[in-house]
Amino acid sequence: MAEHPAKRVLIFRALPGLGDLLCAVPALRALRAGLPEAELTLLGLPQAAGFAQRFPELIDRLEVFPGFPGLPEQPVRNRELLAFLSGAQGKYELALQLHGSGPVSNALVALLGARQTAGRFLPGQWCPDPARFLPYQEGEPEPLVWLRLVEFLGYPSQGTALAFPIHEEDRAALRALPDAHALTPGSYAVVHPGASRPERRWPPRHFAQVADRLAERGLRVVLTGTPGEAELTRAVREALALPGALDLTGQTDLGTLAALLAGARVLVSGDTGVSHLAAATRTPSVVLFLASDPARWAPLDRERHRAVRGDLGRVLTEVDDLLQQEPDYAF
Repeated sequence: MAEHPAKRVLIFRALPGLGDLLCAVPALRALRAGLPEAELTLLGLPQAAGFAQRFPELIDRLEVFPGFPGLPEQPVRNRELLAFLSGAQGKYELALQLHGSGPVSNALVALLGARQTAGRFLPGQWCPDPARFLPYQEGEPEPLVWLRLVEFLGYPSQGTALAFPIHEEDRAALRALPDAHALTPGSYAVVHPGASRPERRWPPRHFAQVADRLAERGLRVVLTGTPGEAELTRAVREALALPGALDLTGQTDLGTLAALLAGARVLVSGDTGVSHLAAATRTPSVVLFLASDPARWAPLDRERHRAVRGDLGRVLTEVDDLLQQEPDYAF
């Protein structure tokens, strides 16, 4: 299927989460290896700009998604959508749907006027091209869903691991944060109690109990979160029995957070973007699954990363077990 190499490829993945983008890295890596001379354009949300800049070897440019009827990630801007669809006609040799199972996203990709389209489709639903669309199967790990599609198109896998490049300026920015200069690789653990959806958030008192266990094991606890999660991390901090936690809520950008994780002994978090960032930095983690499917979203390395349904005793056991592993820092 790759006998006519595409020179211009549009990749549609306009999902809002950091994890959504990181889970596409194995597919993008294989695509780039198979099409080293092609221009790869990501059709994504505005917040994907930082991700695209971080991976210039995988993404050449970002096209901001103007929205489409039936897709909730971006309000539809009708004039911009019409201008985008008009400008796309005949522009791309391949339009690749990496957005989802396909009932709506495949219709959008079909309207782009590319020479070829490819993606996933739900069995029983419309399939734009049986030669280039694979059935969507529930419960398959998210990185493999899209990597298998790219392999099906004729571009061999270059590995299933997630990745996130960390630059020296990221490490310098981390050291410049208040009290963060004293953090040395392996001396601290990261606890991230927030999640984008409330149903994915574990009670703060449980996170505090895990943080106290980490402190008992000789690790300094570092709390992280977005500015909007300050109340949540404060609740964890106030519930701690042992002092000394460093609260970096709202002080880390994507690069400094990755640098922080790369030197951490372990991360404890919910199923949210930071868990995928830990997978990308090879940071051991315990990830709590309260309202999402671990078969789909848990990191692929189940020895380094432990998926737990939310039982406090199990979380503590997994933390203790991970601390017995030999450290392997990317810092």
